[in-house]
Amino acid sequence: MENFRLVIITGMSGAGKTQVVRAMEDMGYFCVDNLPPMLIPKFAELCAQSGGRVSRIALVVDIRGGEFFDTLIQALEELEKQGYLYEILFLEASDETLIRRYKETRRRHPMSPHGRLSEGINRERDRLEHIRGRATRIIDTSDLSTTQLREKIAAFFAGELEQERMTITVVSFGFKYGIPLDADMVFDVRFLPNPFYVESLRKKSGQVQEVGDYIWKWPVTQQFMERLGGLVDFLVPNYVKEGKSQLIIAIGCTGGLHRSVFVANRIYEGLRNKGYKANVEHRDIKHNIVEE
Repeated sequence: MENFRLVIITGMSGAGKTQVVRAMEDMGYFCVDNLPPMLIPKFAELCAQSGGRVSRIALVVDIRGGEFFDTLIQALEELEKQGYLYEILFLEASDETLIRRYKETRRRHPMSPHGRLSEGINRERDRLEHIRGRATRIIDTSDLSTTQLREKIAAFFAGELEQERMTITVVSFGFKYGIPLDADMVFDVRFLPNPFYVESLRKKSGQVQEVGDYIWKWPVTQQFMERLGGLVDFLVPNYVKEGKSQLIIAIGCTGGLHRSVFVANRIYEGLRNKGYKANVEHRDIKHNIVEE
């Protein structure tokens, strides 16, 4: 079925399934944790009939399901009969790594709630052996940081939609009204020539052509925009690679009417031209008396 992708996430407890689900949610996957295997074929059918609204699905199935987990193979066979393609992502880690993670979090192992961790891990490996043999991809997370794991997941499952995984918002603001609290990067453009001191431009925003022409005509503006554009071009792909889902770039001037608006629009246009999913907001124009 075109554009329909079903990923079943399973593997050892403590191997990183939670981090994988978070990464896939950020990539736009509809994720369900601990779904009973017998419900998978029906769930896939419902998603396939959604008219494309739910086309990328990630389901976590593991031994927390108790006896239900034993029906996973049967559920996979039913998927195949119905013509649904699926992928199995199996996560594992060394015994030493799993024991260390459990001790750090002070959680009980689901297969050894009152016994030794090592015994529970061994029992789980034996029980997962069959499904591991059917895995499409196996990732050993023993030596992976959270960032490295997210990068692997992005490489496997983002595909050509990589740039669309991260939403970039460029916000203009006035320092007199406060810095946006959710900003990831803040750039102060109060050093640029200020149209406020030109009577004919004072009450016009940075979205007006003549205001933009005034700001742009100064060499310092052109030099700054070249350097800022280069910095953004360097940073954004690395944020995408790291797995960031949202990026807020804040551009501030004194009142949020002229310079920050102009610069924010230029950055936004550059990002859109490069294929990124971006939008622009002018937070503080409303605080000013504006003439178009």
